[in-house]
Amino acid sequence: MDFSDDELERYARHLVLPEFGGRGQAALKSARVAVIGAGGLGSPCLLMLAAAGVGRLTIIDDDVVALSNLQRQVLFTTADLGAMKAEAACTRLHALNPEIDTVAVPLRLDGDNGDALLAGHDLVIDGSDSFATRLAVADLALAMGVPLVSGAVGPWDGQVAVFAGHLPDRPCYRCFVGSPTDAPDRNCAATGVLGALTGIVGNLMAMEAIRELSGFAPSSAGRLTLYDARQGRFRSISLPKDPACPACSAQ
Repeated sequence: MDFSDDELERYARHLVLPEFGGRGQAALKSARVAVIGAGGLGSPCLLMLAAAGVGRLTIIDDDVVALSNLQRQVLFTTADLGAMKAEAACTRLHALNPEIDTVAVPLRLDGDNGDALLAGHDLVIDGSDSFATRLAVADLALAMGVPLVSGAVGPWDGQVAVFAGHLPDRPCYRCFVGSPTDAPDRNCAATGVLGALTGIVGNLMAMEAIRELSGFAPSSAGRLTLYDARQGRFRSISLPKDPACPACSAQ
């Protein structure tokens, strides 16, 4: 894949990496990624993916920018108050990197529209704060046969994992959480969250997405990374594939 002079300069620090180089950058340029949620996790994740040169970013979020968002949702400024997050995000990302395409989808993803919204993407990133949405996104990614990068935060802790249940030796999201019908949503409006924590987790989500898309290192699908902000510690847990999983065991 050819790069323009501007792209060669913009991505110069990637291109000189022996393990990444032109092949990795070309893979990012040709990639189509859907990001569900442009909030605390989606904001830093989207910024890094846009800066890295992911060719097309589809931003799915039906919320508007509020003043209480600005403590952690670094995509937005005070001037964006009242704007649809998906549309404001596209404006900001295009200003950061006009070489990429951005698509704003100011809708809430659900079982009725999910197939159409996610079709044609190479990877899905879920930064939503609704458990029902997480399950719907996970099932759609599994059915599409594409990796899912999932992140979540509590007040002082965060987690990131890649799920690829369409592969014979990798778990899907339901291998991890099962099929609960009454799991409560963890809403930061009620519990609070440290703003910088969402930045750490969102950047980790971007890193996992870049790893999956470019192939500069082995996939981390099947590994859960946990971060404790109070202790300042990371730990990693292996997630096995559930042979009895109703979602992915037949694949």
